[in-house]
Amino acid sequence: MLSKICCVWIFGKVDYTIHTTVCSTKDYLTQDYGLLGGMMEILGIDIGGSGIKGAPVKTRTGTFLADRYRIATPEGARPGEVAKVVKKLAKHFAWTGPIGCCFPASIQHGVARTAANVDKSWIGTNIEHLFAGITGCPVRVLNDADAAGLAEMRFGAGKGVGGLVLIVTIGTGLGTALFTDGVLVPNTELGHIEMNGQDAELQAADSARKREDLSWEVWARRFDQYLQTMKALLWPDLIILGGGASKKLEKFRCYLTVDTPIVPAATLNDAGIIGAALAAEPLKIGS
Repeated sequence: MLSKICCVWIFGKVDYTIHTTVCSTKDYLTQDYGLLGGMMEILGIDIGGSGIKGAPVKTRTGTFLADRYRIATPEGARPGEVAKVVKKLAKHFAWTGPIGCCFPASIQHGVARTAANVDKSWIGTNIEHLFAGITGCPVRVLNDADAAGLAEMRFGAGKGVGGLVLIVTIGTGLGTALFTDGVLVPNTELGHIEMNGQDAELQAADSARKREDLSWEVWARRFDQYLQTMKALLWPDLIILGGGASKKLEKFRCYLTVDTPIVPAATLNDAGIIGAALAAEPLKIGS
């Protein structure tokens, strides 16, 4: 087994114990858990509208301890069915320790407040309790763009960068993650700001380019308008572009006029898994 950490409530306190088998207690603490020193090995899971993928991550280095495993997202992506897939992933890796999950929604204290590309019944669901109950492991859940941002700030283009950093993932939508001196400001959802009287991502996401069969130049002018709006609102010191379209930055960089430094993301497809694992890193005992 790759990880043997379990934390449970005992008389109102947290018991941090090393185990070699799955803990039987189901009332797991999902916010504060830790390991007495050393590095953590955490199962990171990235939940998307089409696929759910995971891998155990060594959080000190951001490297995978086993090959990534992917299962198709169940049709409709309802809570119970997705939870079963998360259980299958944990079983695949014989996992008994902490799990970090990123999810396409705004997450407040483990509860989904929105739902993008998944069933609306997720709204109001405590995802951390749901996944902890079915896996028997402590779980932390965060927004998918925030997870990608954590990975990028720890191991990618944002490593060591101070000030205000904006990360924009360009894909089906426009995901955003905002960091100030390395600290995440969660659930920004800035891809949904109004632009030209419409939701920005409906005009400037990569899906809009494909749907409307736009040239890179025409699409880039829309995306540049979005970045100019972000600059006017936030004045970031650095913009990091992630998501599928960022792999083709050379096709549209020349059309971007915003004068904020722009760099491509480095962690790319693995960012969600790595960032989810980082979010579940142990906190200091008593914090």
